[in-house]
Amino acid sequence: MEARFTRQLTLDEFDRLFPNEQACWTYLLLQRWPDGPRCPRCNNEKLYECGPTRPWHWQCKKCGKDNRSPYRFSLKTGTIFEETKKPLLTWFKVLHLMLTSKKGISAAQIHRLIGSGSYETAWYMCMRLRGAMHDPDFQKLMGIVEVDESYFGGKDKNRHWDKKSGKSGLGSNKIPVIGAISRKGNVVCQMIEHADARTLNSFVRRAVSDKVNLVASDERKGYEYLTALGYKHETVTHSAGEYVRGEVHTQNLDSFWSLLKRGVIGTYHHVSKKYLPLYLAEFQFRHNNRREADIFGKAVAGA
Repeated sequence: MEARFTRQLTLDEFDRLFPNEQACWTYLLLQRWPDGPRCPRCNNEKLYECGPTRPWHWQCKKCGKDNRSPYRFSLKTGTIFEETKKPLLTWFKVLHLMLTSKKGISAAQIHRLIGSGSYETAWYMCMRLRGAMHDPDFQKLMGIVEVDESYFGGKDKNRHWDKKSGKSGLGSNKIPVIGAISRKGNVVCQMIEHADARTLNSFVRRAVSDKVNLVASDERKGYEYLTALGYKHETVTHSAGEYVRGEVHTQNLDSFWSLLKRGVIGTYHHVSKKYLPLYLAEFQFRHNNRREADIFGKAVAGA
């Protein structure tokens, strides 16, 4: 099946869509509440505007203390834009740059492009946006699913003298990440502490449907229990030079790992264990919405 190219929002289209701050507020309203504003506490539709001096602010008497003390909120309440001093237009520009950069874009580059005042501000905005790139409607993977793990972190010999572990191979303080991808479909990945059999099989049970046609993996012994769990499981033996046997391979997931590592090595240069899950969410969101024509609108709606 030939890959389908999905055209995304260009820079010129972005500038026409968001000529000013007012346009950004209107867009956020339509993405968050397409049927009109609702109370973020009780989902009440019967609201009262705060007046012309406070646009984009409403009052809800249903969940307030009384009629004289209603609950007041703004369009930003409950979103990642809440209590931010940066204009929405700046946030939208940063989000657009992140979504249209296949291998990601660094906070240093964002800082240079938008003139954020400081690198820390650009970094904060990027991390907040990554945290919002989640899939609340996640469905277990179906069809033919590939499962594999990868490891992140530099080689021990290349580390600074006070960062060396003295170990080699998989035990050299590298961070394990496990992932599963459906052929021509979505990917799900997460950071794990240990790549033992219990952790690997627990992840597969959460991410993959038990009605899957096939689970393909490499020869790692931790996956041997998948058959006992009810999955149709087949492996390829990488150690013997076998990478493809009919429909059994992990090449799609290997491609995702390659793209992710090229982003870490070439764009970010270093990703700590503390923030790695946020970078995984970013790459996962871009992959799963690669055929979504309005990926920008979907990201704003989830923010």
